[in-house]
Amino acid sequence: MSIFGKIMSGIFGTKADAAPAGGAAAGGGEAAGAGSSGAGAAPAAATVDVAPILDKAVTAKGEKLAWRTSIVDLMKALDIDSSLAARKDLAKELGYTGDSNDSASMNIWLHKQVMAKLAANGGKLPADIKH
Repeated sequence: MSIFGKIMSGIFGTKADAAPAGGAAAGGGEAAGAGSSGAGAAPAAATVDVAPILDKAVTAKGEKLAWRTSIVDLMKALDIDSSLAARKDLAKELGYTGDSNDSASMNIWLHKQVMAKLAANGGKLPADIKH
């Protein structure tokens, strides 16, 4: 699984059930042949409030992790390898074209990209995170 996939999984996967989207899945499976209206609408409409999930993950770690501003802390909160090598892999995966040896610039770019991609995939971010 890709590093960004692990981030998505950590927020939208099993931890996403902390913020359920509703009972749309209940009873919907039996009427599969009833037509296509609404069949693809439920997943697209599901949004996940990212802050409470990550705040809970930080609390569980028992460390001061600033996931709102640090890609390293965000990865640590989700128990994902946050080493420089892993961040370079994530940068490559997300299309970073800058100097990956300038870790400060790369980290800032990575955090912005991850936040933008979370939002694009249904993540609801606090207003102070949107750049």
